[in-house]
Amino acid sequence: MTRALTVLATGPLTTVQDAGRAGQAALGIGRSGACDRSAYQQANRLVGNPEDLAVLEVTYGGLAVRAEADLLVVTTGARCAGPFPHRAPTPLRRGAELRLGPPETGLRTYLAARGGIDVPPVLGSRATDVLSGLGPPVVADGDVLPVGAPSWPMPGVDLAPVPEIPGGEVTVEVLPGPRADWFGDEGWAALTGQAWGVTSDSNRVGLRLEGEPLERVRRGELPSEGMVRGALQVPPSGTPVLFLADHPVTGGYPVIGYVSDEPIRSDVDRCAQLRPGQQLRFRASP
Repeated sequence: MTRALTVLATGPLTTVQDAGRAGQAALGIGRSGACDRSAYQQANRLVGNPEDLAVLEVTYGGLAVRAEADLLVVTTGARCAGPFPHRAPTPLRRGAELRLGPPETGLRTYLAARGGIDVPPVLGSRATDVLSGLGPPVVADGDVLPVGAPSWPMPGVDLAPVPEIPGGEVTVEVLPGPRADWFGDEGWAALTGQAWGVTSDSNRVGLRLEGEPLERVRRGELPSEGMVRGALQVPPSGTPVLFLADHPVTGGYPVIGYVSDEPIRSDVDRCAQLRPGQQLRFRASP
C-alpha cells in the first residue's frame, strides 16, 4: 500500500507549503511557505508532525482527494463546508474521499496528513512560490502526492478549540516603516484613519488594497531595498500593498509601515485569511 493522496479536484488554488526557505534572501530567494503560519503549524501539531513538514494550502475550498492508504488527516484555518471535522485529527481510510466546500469565513485552509506531504524538496523546502516559480508545481487534478511515514508521537488532542476566522472588518497593528517620512504625518493619519478594501487582485504575494490614495510629500524614486513579509509598500497609485508569503525579495517603492508578524500572534497571519471585499484597518502600534 502506497501512502499517498490522489487529487481529484484542486479548487481555485491548492499548493504544497511548509515553513519555507528561511535565510536565503541574500541569494535572491524568498522564504515563501504557508501564508497563515499559525494555522499551518497547528495542522502539523494536531497529527503529530514536526512543525516544518509540508501540508496542502487550499484557497477557498474546492479540494477533493482520495486516500491510497489508511491515513490520519486534519484541516485547520478556514473551516470549509462539508461533513469533515475541522481542527480534529480524523482517520481517512484507504479509498475514502475528502471533499472541501467553500469556507463561510476566511480564505485559506490547511490539510495536513500524518507523515507530511513528501514531494521532492527544492532548495531545502517543499514550498511552492508562485512569484518566483520555485518549489513543486501548483497542485493539479490527477496528482498523486506521497505521504511520509510518521516519526513523532501523537499529541493526544482530539480537538483544537480555536475561534473561527472573522468575516467582517479586521483591525491589525502597524509600525512606521523606513520610508514613513515620504508621506508625512498626514499620510500616516490617512493610512490609519480609514478602512481599506481588499481587492480581487490579491494573492499569495500580497494584499492589494483600495481606498483614498496616500499622497507623497517627498518626490523622487528609491533604489531597490530589501522587503519582508508584513511590509506595507505604496506604489505610485497611492494604495498600499501588504506583502504576504511570496513577496519579492527587493522593491523600489517606499514602505510606509510594517504589520506585526510576531510568532505568538501574527497579524500577518490574520491578513492572509482576508477575502476580496473585506475591510482592513491599521491601528498604530503603541
